[in-house]
Amino acid sequence: MSRRRQAERRPVTPDSRYASPVVSRLINTIMICGKKSTAQRIVYHAFGLLSEKANKGDPLEVLNKALENVRPRVEVKSRRVGGATYQVPVEVTPERQLALAMRWFVRLADGRKGVSMPRALADEIFDAYNGQGAAVKKRDDVHKMAQANKAFAHLRW
Repeated sequence: MSRRRQAERRPVTPDSRYASPVVSRLINTIMICGKKSTAQRIVYHAFGLLSEKANKGDPLEVLNKALENVRPRVEVKSRRVGGATYQVPVEVTPERQLALAMRWFVRLADGRKGVSMPRALADEIFDAYNGQGAAVKKRDDVHKMAQANKAFAHLRW
């Protein structure tokens, strides 16, 4: 970690189709090797599939509800105290909550084999919207780990 000043956060420009910074961050999370147009095609196709599944028409509402269901409130961080390493539960900042939730969506969708990435992403988001699926399980596992180690909460600083 740098001993100098903390890096200032750059504003995220909204995407062109939905004018939403959240969708733009999802596109940037999916992007590999700077191929933004490919990432946009994946996300927009997934949103098309999502609007068909949800029967609502607005995939942004589905995405926001899914993100709300997946965001972790607490996580554990390793702290070394007196030669021993402890898993100390700490609260997660809102920016990191969003980043973790999106990262989990992308990784778990990518892990679904035998299905295209837009279909897998749409399925993962829709499962999270309904409060089930691998991303919600991941959030629950993180919360259980923090709950199990709350005895070490006094070690955080």
